[in-house]
Amino acid sequence: MRTKEYRNSNLFLRNEFESSGIWGFPFIKKQTIDLNQVELIACSDTSMQDVHNLHKGVHFFTDDYRFESVYSHPDKSFQKLCRYRFLLTPDYSLYSEMKPWRQIESVGKARWVGAYWQNQGAIVIPTISWAQPTSFRFCFDAIEKHSIVAIGMIGCKHERVAFMKGYNAMLEAIEPTAVICFGVPFPEMDGNIIAVDYLSSRKVVRYGR
Repeated sequence: MRTKEYRNSNLFLRNEFESSGIWGFPFIKKQTIDLNQVELIACSDTSMQDVHNLHKGVHFFTDDYRFESVYSHPDKSFQKLCRYRFLLTPDYSLYSEMKPWRQIESVGKARWVGAYWQNQGAIVIPTISWAQPTSFRFCFDAIEKHSIVAIGMIGCKHERVAFMKGYNAMLEAIEPTAVICFGVPFPEMDGNIIAVDYLSSRKVVRYGR
């Protein structure tokens, strides 16, 4: 018989959400936000003392180590993040040189965190990323069709052709109603694109003195 302690453990939490696809990624449901004025704040700039930036969404387009706690300590990190308007799912690294199992792990962790946040009542916008074409078999899984999604343009300037292959594959797989684009989009990118400048996301109103 499973004990209460077991049911409340991280092991149990990791497996409690609706899943989708052959990899069993936790499923992220479609949610909406007002797209007329989308502002973002970096996860590393969030704080329990912040009262001036709570109208913004939180992005994770930064080094993985800065947000590993959202997966390893989900309850504690959510207490801070849930105060903000909406949350983009974490952008775990998905490099082409990574082994497939590590790429799959990165996608799975991001989906799990997003499903957990939705289960806790947060508005969640899935961040979509991809690597080489073989990653297209899993990197668009477990996202409800016609969702608003987010993508990052950091580091894509010199990989334009490869980026566009993934971007177009994402449009076909998810058919998003809007794409929150962190950085300057390429002119050939189709879709309802909402561009958010990187520098604007770091211009936060500081709390305290």
